[in-house]
Order: sequence, then structure tokens, then C-alpha cells
Amino acid sequence: MTPDDLRSRIRDVPDFPKPGIMFKDLTPLMADGKAFRATQELLAERVATYRPDVIVGIESRGFIFATAAAVKLGVGFVPVRKPGKLPWKKHRVEYALEYGTDALEMHEDALIAGHRVVIIDDLLATGGTAAATVSLVRGLGADVVGVQFLIELLALHGREKLKGEQVGAVLAY
Repeated sequence: MTPDDLRSRIRDVPDFPKPGIMFKDLTPLMADGKAFRATQELLAERVATYRPDVIVGIESRGFIFATAAAVKLGVGFVPVRKPGKLPWKKHRVEYALEYGTDALEMHEDALIAGHRVVIIDDLLATGGTAAATVSLVRGLGADVVGVQFLIELLALHGREKLKGEQVGAVLAY
């Protein structure tokens, strides 16, 4: 399948979750077995070039793409969650939002120093969540060798918050 084939299966939902936002709904893409498989294969091919030990997926749609890549490559998967979702000792990073702050957490024993980590999420918008995840991973002593997304929204300049990182996306809008 071509990128245009995949793009045709992503639905735009205007004004969700708030006015002025054009939400990229991946449900039709994921519901189409051929398109979903092609998406996962493209992402796994990109990730394989980094030779990761572990793939970190960002809550929540990032889990869908990160776990499939981890299984395909035979490497570990570690979730990054919003506060209060993990049951064990956690490492936490707070980060700034447009109005206020948010936080992400990971089990403090999920990674070890020197692990080669690729971070995966579904969408790169402003880059704040991805940058916080990079900080979280590095805070545990692991090496971030790549950050990959299914979609990048170019107009929001999310890569600017990821300067110095190896960033890629399957589709760009």
C-alpha cells in the first residue's frame, strides 16, 4: 500500500476534542486489516534501522503502534503513562502545556542504563509529550536512538522540541 492509500483511511474530525482542532481519527485505518498491517510493517522497518533493545510507547494510541513494532522486531515494550496508571515505583516528568502542566510516568525499573530505545507515538503535533518522554527515558539512563510517529503535523513544528533527535514519520500533513 502507498502512503496515499494509508492517508485515505485516516478520517478528519473537525473541532474535536475542542473547537479549532482537526483530529486525525485512525480508527478506519486500524479497522482495515491490509492498511493496518502495511502501517505496522512500514513503522517496524523504520524502527529496525535503529537496532533498539526496547520500544517505548506513549499512552494511548502510541501503544497500538509500539507494541506491534516490538513484537515484529522481537524486542521489549515499555509503556509511558499518564499519572496514576502504573502500579509500581515510578519515574515522573512534568512538562508545560499551552495552559498549565501535565506529567508522564514510567516504572523506574523499566529501562536500564545503555538500553537503545526508540520512542513511538501515533502523532507528532507540538512535540511536548514526545520531548517529555525523551527526558523520561534519559532520566533512567537509557539512550534514545530514535523517535517515530505514524503522522506528523508539519504546521505545528513539533520537531523543534525534538532538536538533536532522530525523528521520522510515515505520513506528514
